Amino acid sequence: MIRRVTQVSATLAAALLLAACASAPLHYYTLVAPADAGAPPPAAGPLPFELLPVGIPAQVDQPQLVVREGAEGMAVLGSERWIAPLGDEVRSALAADLARELHSQDVSGMPAGSQPLLRIKLDLRRFDSQPGGQALIEGGWSVRLLHGGQAATLSCTSLVSEPVGAGYPALVQGHQRAIARIAAQIAAAGRALGAGQAAACPQE
Repeated sequence: MIRRVTQVSATLAAALLLAACASAPLHYYTLVAPADAGAPPPAAGPLPFELLPVGIPAQVDQPQLVVREGAEGMAVLGSERWIAPLGDEVRSALAADLARELHSQDVSGMPAGSQPLLRIKLDLRRFDSQPGGQALIEGGWSVRLLHGGQAATLSCTSLVSEPVGAGYPALVQGHQRAIARIAAQIAAAGRALGAGQAAACPQE
């Protein structure tokens, strides 16, 4: 009788443990930062842009957040997830930041007009997430000014790192800031090309 009660108790405990794991809440994150309604518009005139799909490293191209553990380890966080595929998240965040920097809009998929157009491409090589440490993004990007059948192109590499506090929301906010810095670098090059000036790659 005692053995039977023990077996029932063990079975019940295992069932409760499985139920607790199955009911673990999911948390969803976005890389699109909230719009700053009080921010002044950029001084430059509007320059429309076409943002191509963003390339993402295969190691982090997951629905879940992928974080570093030590020097070699990686962990896929089952209950911490992106609200959309990571490539789409990065592209949406970059498009919003570029629109603010260029005082313009992403015209991808719209009919081409006669005015100058910036065609922008970003391929990420690293998207490192270290909770309580840093959010690091490295990527190669190009800006191509299309105007009157002519084109001027600049290709560069950006490596940006943002310190982050503890917790996954702080980590995501760090990536938001890193994407905003890359957007500012791309926009600066685009404005120079649009003004007919020499454009240079970022030095950081």
